[in-house]
Amino acid sequence: MTDLTGNSESAPRDEYIHGHHESVLRSHTWRTVANSAAYLIAELRTGGVLLDVGCGPGTITVDLARRLTPGRVVGLDASTEIIERAAGLAADEGVHNASFQVGDVYALDFADATFDIVHAHQVLQHLADPVAAMAEIRRVLRPGGVFGARDVDYGGVMIAPTIDGLVDWMRVYREVHYWNGGDPDAGRSLKTWARRAGFTEVTSSASVWCFASDAEREWWGESWAVRVTESSFAAHAIESGVADLADLKRMAAAWREWLRDPNGWFGMPHGEILARA
Repeated sequence: MTDLTGNSESAPRDEYIHGHHESVLRSHTWRTVANSAAYLIAELRTGGVLLDVGCGPGTITVDLARRLTPGRVVGLDASTEIIERAAGLAADEGVHNASFQVGDVYALDFADATFDIVHAHQVLQHLADPVAAMAEIRRVLRPGGVFGARDVDYGGVMIAPTIDGLVDWMRVYREVHYWNGGDPDAGRSLKTWARRAGFTEVTSSASVWCFASDAEREWWGESWAVRVTESSFAAHAIESGVADLADLKRMAAAWREWLRDPNGWFGMPHGEILARA
């Protein structure tokens, strides 16, 4: 989600680090309930009403809608372009119980107690005030409803083999993420944030994305090789003074070195919560 609050220059940037370059969307469209929201499956009961905050291109949203049929799912994102893309996906897939709209997670345009479930995948890490967003999410949940959130924890990312350019990438990524107002280690903080937002019953879990096969390395490594020089991440790295274009090109080369290595392995841990209203 991008530019969520319209804050002044002196306030936290609250800006989405990646932007919506095609290299970013290629990784986002891989996501499904099975690989990105398995912890939530037991809560998905047919006929429920669900809000998917920060829905992106809509692959998880559409999957959720299928599982909740005849229930209703609303996908919300800050980007008009991405909302149009998500709506197109739902139409192409023949999923008619999912709708999409532009919105602000800090000021949801829904009445109190509207939803049985609110879902947020890889959203809270990008917010300057995740507790305020969670409090607003709690407002729109029905009594007994559940908020499911999952965010990466870059402090626990594991990369093999050790390549200098990827060590630099990890450092630069973290600094740019903080510069944008977010928290790259959000996964470990979800429980604390939820309790501060007023949720009293919070269940935590964790899961890992792993990219190691030839096909996985090719897909993930090439995605990042392009992203590191062409997406909003590159612009933010240069604007913040954390890296220059030559640095970013070295990181792209390191990603391609990694993807060609049959011993290449990348583990990405995530924190998860189910928080009840």
